[in-house]
Amino acid sequence: MNLKELLNIAKSELTDMTTLSNPDFRLEQAEFFKDEKCWEIVVSYLVENTNPKNSPLAAITSEFKYHRIYKKLKIDENKNVVGFFMWEN
Repeated sequence: MNLKELLNIAKSELTDMTTLSNPDFRLEQAEFFKDEKCWEIVVSYLVENTNPKNSPLAAITSEFKYHRIYKKLKIDENKNVVGFFMWEN
């Protein structure tokens, strides 16, 4: 699998998890584990910021409309998502 395929698999799994019509999915990290025969990837996407005043950058801008969410996924050699994890930047 190449990186574009990994991102497309992640997009198809994560699209329903956001209310945005066109989330900005980005492949942040990818690593293949030979022993497990699977890829471990980190994907980020934008979501609407429901609490912009608590953002650390709020002091220098008036409001942040979106913020980035990170998810870690494990994808096996058959292109199936076999793990889904919360991930901090």
